[in-house]
Amino acid sequence: MKSVSAIAILAAVFLGSTFALADSSVPKPSPLSKCVVSGEKLGERGTPVKVTSEGTDVYFCCKSCLKDFNKDPKKFVKMLTDPALKK
Repeated sequence: MKSVSAIAILAAVFLGSTFALADSSVPKPSPLSKCVVSGEKLGERGTPVKVTSEGTDVYFCCKSCLKDFNKDPKKFVKMLTDPALKK
């Protein structure tokens, strides 16, 4: 009985640490409610388009904005991750 309890405890510790490690790689969602390219409110032009870049989920109001984003993705991701640039 003691070995079963010990195995259960070890399994719980192992699984807990595995989830903690996995959590660090989860992309961060966009903190904005507007498209980073056009500035339009997300959802006004249909379902927002989502892309994960540099570990951050970036949402756009339409596919046209995705084309502009792809020209300089670091610029737009920085808008989401740099506190000085957030509005």
